[in-house]
Amino acid sequence: MTTPIRTERHDNVLVIVSDNPPVNALGQAVRAGLAAGIEEALGDDAVEAVVIRCDGRTFFAGADITEFGKPPKGPSLPEALDKLEASDKPVVAAIHGTALGGGCEVALACHYRVAVPSAKLGLPEVKLGLIPGAAGTQRLPRLVGAEAALPLVATGNPIPAKKAQAIGLVDAIVGEDSLEADAIAFAKSKIGQPVPRASQGTANQDGVKNPAIFDDFRQKNGRKMRGFDAPNAAIEAVKAAGELPYAEGVKKERELFARLMGGTQSKAMRHYFFAERAANKIDDVPADTPLIPIRKVGVIGAGTMGGGIAMNFLSAGIPVTILEMKQEALERGTGVMRRNYENTAKRGRMTMEQVEVAMDLLTPTLDYADLADCDLVIEAVYENMDVKKEVFGTLDGVVKQGAILASNTSYLNIDEIAAATGRPGYVLGLHFFSPANVMKLLEVVRGAKTRGDVLATAMKLAKTIGKVAAVSGVCPGFIGNRMLSKRQEQANQLIMEGANYWDVDDVLLEFGFPMGPFQMGDLAGIDIGWHRDPSKVTTVREALCAAGRFGQKASKGFYDYDEARNRTPSDEVKAIIADFAAKEGHEQREISKDEIRERLLYPMINEGAKILEEKMAQRASDIDVVWINGYGWPLYTGGPMFWADTIGLDTVVAGLEKHGLPVSDYLRGKAKRGESFNG
Repeated sequence: MTTPIRTERHDNVLVIVSDNPPVNALGQAVRAGLAAGIEEALGDDAVEAVVIRCDGRTFFAGADITEFGKPPKGPSLPEALDKLEASDKPVVAAIHGTALGGGCEVALACHYRVAVPSAKLGLPEVKLGLIPGAAGTQRLPRLVGAEAALPLVATGNPIPAKKAQAIGLVDAIVGEDSLEADAIAFAKSKIGQPVPRASQGTANQDGVKNPAIFDDFRQKNGRKMRGFDAPNAAIEAVKAAGELPYAEGVKKERELFARLMGGTQSKAMRHYFFAERAANKIDDVPADTPLIPIRKVGVIGAGTMGGGIAMNFLSAGIPVTILEMKQEALERGTGVMRRNYENTAKRGRMTMEQVEVAMDLLTPTLDYADLADCDLVIEAVYENMDVKKEVFGTLDGVVKQGAILASNTSYLNIDEIAAATGRPGYVLGLHFFSPANVMKLLEVVRGAKTRGDVLATAMKLAKTIGKVAAVSGVCPGFIGNRMLSKRQEQANQLIMEGANYWDVDDVLLEFGFPMGPFQMGDLAGIDIGWHRDPSKVTTVREALCAAGRFGQKASKGFYDYDEARNRTPSDEVKAIIADFAAKEGHEQREISKDEIRERLLYPMINEGAKILEEKMAQRASDIDVVWINGYGWPLYTGGPMFWADTIGLDTVVAGLEKHGLPVSDYLRGKAKRGESFNG
């Protein structure tokens, strides 16, 4: 069997090279090869220094995730790295691409690190519910200090080579096209000098002298870390690097790593890692399907959605022609887009030059004819079937043949829309989530006649514009809103039966959602879709609107809001709800938080089961992808279907039956057979 590691001699320097495509993952053969390479260097007196580099597009980009959950095969990464660091001959990591996770730990075990300007380094294990497990949490703080190590270990975001050099993680930036030669020259310059070992560094004393570093970091990142176990374990491990000798610190890291690896959060987050990748695969569309080139995009409607959709393409460097019916609406919409970009620039996320580049790609128009040469046109007009059909009929006559026509509808029937054209094979749904320039999810809705190349093109394009896409079949509300409607039904029913509406919200907050249904209503505006007649009151929502309680914008909706938009339950709203409950003959009772949670979440699982049974989603994990990216379902539970697997489908069925709620045959059958959705 050929090994992915080879060695090359350059005078008195041994270069250890990894060639393990696509990302030089640190599988068993690579680990063994690294250990053997160091042994070769130490056993040869003619070798006076070592360089470790990688072929292909990147340095070691992390552990081999396919080995997770399998019996370990030696040498372990910690064993290989300890061998590497123990060398008395200088060892230099030559970094290009990304040095992530185990790859960054390899670099930390080397005595020196050189990198090309475009390289990035990081420890993203927290994104899989873990912490580094090969002494990364102990070597890094000793090398760069606790304050610089904390964001790398506890938030998992990589840093560019220049920043890595500034904090002391990288020793030198070398030529983009001369990495190996420069690394060899650097290694030669260190021959004969005592080697610096990260495990013996003292930079971690900053956290001992100023323990407030850890509390300050927790406070600053508390919102992002809420509910997650791994970031707190990461902070604990970095703190241990200052309080314990190296060997004991490593032992502490292993304990924390093992606890996380065996916990439900890491299982859930690893499930999501694979789920996001699986969502790109369309079972009956071959991976090598030729794609339709998308060089120019048309967007119909310059409102909040249309403008946000257009920004995705502009930011990706794709020209956009945006159409409105009136000049005033066009100017207002493009003005909002510019302000959004300028605000992003003010926050330092893009330059003013990039703002101008994006806006220069935008062509505003009032004339459908200007869409003729677009490769894709996305309609983002009022959610009304007659309006949509009229738009698509017009587009069909104007836009060139072979171009894709897409609707941004959130629940209307794509097949009916497609029937308004002579090209139903080129029609599909692209359901963006608001704000469309920010939200990651894109539901790609496949019509009965949507062609394979059209679907494959949409999925590839989603990636180009930075979206996470999942395919849905045609059904009311598709995947996300269809399940959401079941939760909303129960939320409304619960407050009629006596549950406090703030308890309904708080149950979801405690579960890990960013907000509950009544908070969400206040944020969006309770008056959306209201008929504007205060004398016509048939629902709680209409009663709130009649009382001028439109939501946060009016400082009162379901809740009263202060100037900082902090919410307080309202006596007026309590009275309105009680009045409606009495009129409808609902007896009021105490409702526990357990019942609230079960009645909000279990019907969603049941609806997800029906979506799978009807083949409206290809796989259960696609539903998880939709809910995590579009609706704030907490990532650390793995999504609704994985969470159901975790608690047991029999638990879900029993809960639904207890509350007198429907149970689908598909869900009941799976529970009876002891199966899971993600089996």
